[in-house]
Amino acid sequence: MLILASASPRRHELLAQAGFSFQIHPAHIPEDVLPGEDAITYVTRLAREKAQAVFAQVGDAEAVVLGADTTVTLDNHILAKPEDPGDAARMLRLLSGRTHRVITGVAVVTAQRVEVAAEVTAVRFLTLSGEEIEAYVQTGEPMDKAGAYAIQGQAARWIPRVEGCYFNVVGLPLALVTAMLESVKTQRPR
Repeated sequence: MLILASASPRRHELLAQAGFSFQIHPAHIPEDVLPGEDAITYVTRLAREKAQAVFAQVGDAEAVVLGADTTVTLDNHILAKPEDPGDAARMLRLLSGRTHRVITGVAVVTAQRVEVAAEVTAVRFLTLSGEEIEAYVQTGEPMDKAGAYAIQGQAARWIPRVEGCYFNVVGLPLALVTAMLESVKTQRPR
């Protein structure tokens, strides 16, 4: 039984799109960045903690739990979900006219093992006007998104280039997830 340890509708949609059957069991853990923690360490730690917390709650030795966490980085600074509309506008001003990185940590937890990996994608933003930023923030779309934008939403019009996995930017790198789940499947006792 595959369990997705996430409340993200985007992750649900992507996993279903890839043809997986799964149950949803969101993890509720603190998502604060630890002192000195870089972006890859941060997202892989959160993905692992989410998957382990759900595995412990489910109490099924046959369960395979998938956890994920996505963040945006620019100049080695983590741009997590905005705290309020002003914070969203600040993030969008930082991203404007620049290339940033989107990093998703992925963890697969079973009774036998814990596998953790990360996917990194570079995303280029066009230069945004203050009016464009203000109008986008007013839509509410940036508010629950790392880096304050959704590539699959209205922000798509400002993204001329993606280098790497597009699905990673949406929130779940499907090729990496598939490889990890296949690896766990082939190494499970029969």
